[in-house]
Amino acid sequence: MANKKDNFWIPYADLMTVLMVVFLFISIAYMGLVQYKKNNQDKIFKEYKATKESLYNDLNKKFRNDFQQWNLELDKDLSIKFTNPQVLFDDGKSEITPKFKLILTSFFPKYLSIILQEKYKNKIAEIRIEGHTNNIPIHETDDPYIDNIKLSQDRSRNVLQFLRSLSYYKNLTALEEQKLQFWITANGLSYGRTLDSNNNLTYLSKRIIDNQKSRRVEFKIVTTSELLVDEVLKQMKE
Repeated sequence: MANKKDNFWIPYADLMTVLMVVFLFISIAYMGLVQYKKNNQDKIFKEYKATKESLYNDLNKKFRNDFQQWNLELDKDLSIKFTNPQVLFDDGKSEITPKFKLILTSFFPKYLSIILQEKYKNKIAEIRIEGHTNNIPIHETDDPYIDNIKLSQDRSRNVLQFLRSLSYYKNLTALEEQKLQFWITANGLSYGRTLDSNNNLTYLSKRIIDNQKSRRVEFKIVTTSELLVDEVLKQMKE
């Protein structure tokens, strides 16, 4: 009788041992997968930081003698702002002023000398030319926001059109032009992203709109690692 009980418990014990080993391997594999994902995420975040710092430093060095004379501001988000509205366009108009054309003629070759470097070939996803207005209505209509959308879109498009007309642009290689056509977009944002007196977005700061600072043109770089960071953040929330 005792032998029968022993014969029953020995296979059962063997089965439990096998299951424990299986669960152990599953746990090890899961921990390895979690560690792999974490290492991959850390790598993306490090690359994102390194790319933005490198671009910021290169842009800052290239334009350090131009910030004051051209009324330029370089932000950590890699946006270069033209902040003197009187220089850019006449009130309510989308035609570029002669002075702004002169600035753009000097600005654009310097800008391209940075972003077209080989080290940034696979680091840039988009170059956004953004037109921004204040919230003062420009016409007597039912929707001043849409009126300013049209105005800001016309302004950003005219900036892009002027840049493409420059002899410097026309002398680019076919590959460089193709790359820029893939990168550069013209965007009109109306008064959706107005600024306060400290150059902070009023939507976030909840402060009073600075009408002068809000009227601006921005060149903003979106990096490829920035898109990957957004994807990682989405996965972390799931």
